[in-house]
Amino acid sequence: MYGLLRTLTTTQQIGALFIAVFGVLTLVTVYAFARGLREPDGDDPAVLLAHEAAVQEHKRFWSLLKTSWFMATVFWVGWALGDTVATVLFAIVAFFALREFITLSPTRRGDHRSLVLAFFVVLPLQFIIVGLRRFDLFTVFIPVYVFLALPVASALANDPQRFLERNAKLQWGIMVCVYGMSHVPALLLLDFPGHRGKGAFLVFYLVFVVQTCMIVQHLVGRRFAHAPVAPLVSQSFQWPSWFAGVGVGGLVGVLLSFITPFQPGQALGMALLACVAGSLGHLVMKALKRDRGVTSWGMQGLSVTGAGGLLDRVDALCFAAPVFFHSARWYFDL
Repeated sequence: MYGLLRTLTTTQQIGALFIAVFGVLTLVTVYAFARGLREPDGDDPAVLLAHEAAVQEHKRFWSLLKTSWFMATVFWVGWALGDTVATVLFAIVAFFALREFITLSPTRRGDHRSLVLAFFVVLPLQFIIVGLRRFDLFTVFIPVYVFLALPVASALANDPQRFLERNAKLQWGIMVCVYGMSHVPALLLLDFPGHRGKGAFLVFYLVFVVQTCMIVQHLVGRRFAHAPVAPLVSQSFQWPSWFAGVGVGGLVGVLLSFITPFQPGQALGMALLACVAGSLGHLVMKALKRDRGVTSWGMQGLSVTGAGGLLDRVDALCFAAPVFFHSARWYFDL
């Protein structure tokens, strides 16, 4: 199999990769759909209670599955239409993710000019810099220049009430939704020696190991429940399931090392880094949702699935992508 893949061109290899991914997702979707058709075996209250718990579990798994379909489709469209279109596509994803974040964060009239700058100046500039492959500039543009400039715009609005809190929320949203997401197309454009034009494999690698970690963590936590680490933030974040998710994600990273420029040991380290960053980032975003009193970033918090918004689907990636990108650049001196 590996020998056959080596005989294919880069485009054919990536095409085969997406066929395999969509094939696996289709099989899992059919299986999940069939399980969702099950009816309770009898009218006993205990049976009905167990059936209701199974229905809720099915909804959570279905939301994870939809997230996987969404991410796979976005990356396929981005790869099929080229680097420029992919960068624009991820900029659009960042735009709507930031919109969800700001929608649930109270703002005042004095924030309007800062918000306009964030959506229509900072965000496009960040992705333009990525598209130009000015990686040194894109890594400091938001953490340095935007961090200093946005409070100036807010101060000029002459509204000091809760000034620090309002600006901190906006800066946080920009860092997570724009800065974090901009590292995904940057991976597409990152050239490793002997691995030129295969950035799509790196993006796939990152998404696959992080998503595997999240799914395994979820399934193990449900099957072998332990005391939650931070029950006021998340009932599902438990150390045993977290270690299991990170461990399986690292193992999957080693198995997929042949599609990356990494040796197996390097692949293990990179996968573990991505899984730790993504899973802990997801926990942080849950804490923010609890602070806002919602279960989802979308639908104004009305969803009960826990994954009704775009930001719910990409929050782990927003944390994992910068760590993965900068670790790769530092380790391989790119």
